[in-house]
Amino acid sequence: MTTFDDREHAFESKFAHDAEKQFKAEARCTKLLANWAAALLGKDLEAYTSELIAADFEEAGQDDVFRKLVADLAGKADEATIRAKMAECMAEAKAQIAAG
Repeated sequence: MTTFDDREHAFESKFAHDAEKQFKAEARCTKLLANWAAALLGKDLEAYTSELIAADFEEAGQDDVFRKLVADLAGKADEATIRAKMAECMAEAKAQIAAG
C-alpha cells in the first residue's frame, strides 16, 4: 500500500468515527432533552423519551426535535429557552461520550 492509500484509509476511518460520535451525541442529547421536558410537562419519562426519539427520525439534525419541544412546551418554555437547553444538553452529551 502506498502512503497515499494509507492516508486515504486514515481519513475515511476518522470520518466514520466522527460520524458515529456525532450520532451518539445527538441520541444522548435527545434523551437529556426528554428528561428535562418530561419533568416540565409532568409526563412519564419513558413514554416521552420514546415520543421525542420518534420525532428525531423525521429528518436529519435536531430541528424536528426542536419543533416537537416548541409544540409540547407551549406556555412552559419559550423558543430561546429551548434552544439554550438544547445547546446545554448537546455539550453535556459530547462530554459524556468523550468521558467514555
